[in-house]
Amino acid sequence: MGKIFCIIGKSSTGKDTLYQRILGRHDLALRQIVSYTTRPIRAGEVDGIEYHFCTHEEKDRLLASGKVVEIRSYNTCHGIWDYFTVDDGNIDLSRYDYLVIGTIESFVKLRDYFSQDAVLPIYIEVEDGMRLQRALERERRQENPKYEELCRRFLADEKDFSEEKLKEAGITKRFCNKSLEETENAIAAYIEEQE
Repeated sequence: MGKIFCIIGKSSTGKDTLYQRILGRHDLALRQIVSYTTRPIRAGEVDGIEYHFCTHEEKDRLLASGKVVEIRSYNTCHGIWDYFTVDDGNIDLSRYDYLVIGTIESFVKLRDYFSQDAVLPIYIEVEDGMRLQRALERERRQENPKYEELCRRFLADEKDFSEEKLKEAGITKRFCNKSLEETENAIAAYIEEQE
């Protein structure tokens, strides 16, 4: 049976970069699960690669179809942004292993949907000062920086990724992202052990 490896972590821990690097490793042969979102596309993102960017109406149609596995809604400074996983026919655990980015909540819902043996967490950590610096640098590169939203997310992470929530979800294995290359190699070794 295939596995779904779920990369989890607070904002600006390097999840997206590690996701791309690990997905690109031919030795792991992981397939991508592209999540859906109603948030605006950022500079440099490509629809269907980082996310399937959709309208709230499209999200409502998918919900009505019963294909949404999990959904998270965030009341941001710019309105409601939804992130969700859809069982859109592209997940075949009888043949492949997958990689997805998520939250503790999405990991738990994926695990409950596909099975505890099939969905495994990869929790990424970075010291808070470094995370804030990375977030600020990334936001400065945007055409219309959203600093207020950056601050909201940073503060919300403390509650969303509390030690209590990590424990409740059964997430014990952690990867400290001080060096992208070292973290990538540690995650790759962990994935190989699980396959």
